[in-house]
Amino acid sequence: MTPLIRFDQMTEQQLWDIANPIKDNLMDASTQLDYARHVQDFTGRMKAIVTPVYFQHVCQQYQAEKGYFSNRVPVAVFRRPESAVIVWKQSFTKVPGEFVAEMVLVHQDGRYLVDHAMVF
Repeated sequence: MTPLIRFDQMTEQQLWDIANPIKDNLMDASTQLDYARHVQDFTGRMKAIVTPVYFQHVCQQYQAEKGYFSNRVPVAVFRRPESAVIVWKQSFTKVPGEFVAEMVLVHQDGRYLVDHAMVF
């Protein structure tokens, strides 16, 4: 049995070190419209929501309206016993302003997985 990971006992740096490569992959895969790579670190719940058709629609819409993801700056980590919420300040290439990129990180079957992600 996999030992329980306690996110509230991890340091913020440990969580940034786990979350950043996962978020990098999510952003790059959505830019490349690579569904399989985009969902590789998703929980089953997230994969059920982000279908290939939904993925294509969302990516094409944000790319047409906002361009591509550019700078991302860490903002905050919110720790809970069984998950962590990671928040970044996100920029796009076509529109000015600051957006929020967030991700909920969980641990299932020996892996860190994304159970929610959004840019708004």
